[in-house]
Amino acid sequence: MPRSEHPEAPSGAAATVTVHAQLTEAEAQAVLSLVRAATDADGVGPLSEHAMLHLRYGGEPGTRDLLVVSNGELAGYAHLEPAGPAEAPSGELVIHPAHRRQGLGLALVRALAAAAGDRPLRLWAHGDLPAAARLAAAAGFERVRALWQMRRPLQAEIEPPALPGGVTLRTFVAGQDEGAWLDLNARAFAHHPEQGGWTREDLDLREREPWFDPDGFFLAERDGRVVGFHWTKIHAGPPPIGEVYVVGVDPGERGAGLGRTLTLVGLRYLRDRGLDQVMLYVDESNVPAIRMYEALGFTRWHTDVMFSNAAPGGQDQLETDAPATGRSPST
Repeated sequence: MPRSEHPEAPSGAAATVTVHAQLTEAEAQAVLSLVRAATDADGVGPLSEHAMLHLRYGGEPGTRDLLVVSNGELAGYAHLEPAGPAEAPSGELVIHPAHRRQGLGLALVRALAAAAGDRPLRLWAHGDLPAAARLAAAAGFERVRALWQMRRPLQAEIEPPALPGGVTLRTFVAGQDEGAWLDLNARAFAHHPEQGGWTREDLDLREREPWFDPDGFFLAERDGRVVGFHWTKIHAGPPPIGEVYVVGVDPGERGAGLGRTLTLVGLRYLRDRGLDQVMLYVDESNVPAIRMYEALGFTRWHTDVMFSNAAPGGQDQLETDAPATGRSPST
């Protein structure tokens, strides 16, 4: 297993950071146990959906896993995504609650930056916790982006959806609709590299997840062509909660209210499943989408933050257009 070591001894602890091209099953399970401990302590999961899928099913070429071992115990983990054609490498990390305040977080951030090479590094912090902001500042990172999680009750009134003329609605058929959906997703999120760059492998991994249900994956068609979608998700909880997982609309259909209609379709579906709450993620900069969701009864619940060590002005700005809600970091 290719790896390199970056010995660190913060605060006198015997700690090392190792970089792995692939984790063993035992290492992945140990990281998942660490993630559960951090989630219980912080009240928010420390890793994105994408990183969790990586741990459960294995990583893509170019990804890296960093492990911190302190005094013989797994004390921390970081996930590094390689640079894309139009974006810098990105990472996220977690330190076990029993090993915090020992300088391990700073050592892990520095190891991530070293693994990223000469490219700027983007770091996601989930929940906008004060400790994450302090760590980012200590490592020389600045806040460059925020992703809101918004929620609303499902038992409140949900208006009836009204499809634009000539548009029909059906649900996703696994083994048939993957190609058409990927094409539309790329068009709908052309300015959203994390969501718009999804591959068939990204989609297949989610179809393998226990939560995947094509009955909650709605496709809008015009003349047999998919022009919009609302993919819902149900988190098992407890308590269970629904999610507006991704909403996307073909650029040629925008302005006709299709995104809003598809959102309403999904909300009613989740309510009919007996759920009390629904959530979604939307970029803080996507003001038109936020206004639409606020009009539908959503309010901000918490925030995920991206930090970057790029020079001022060097961070690419994300462009978004309502009504397209991508799940990033995804997420």
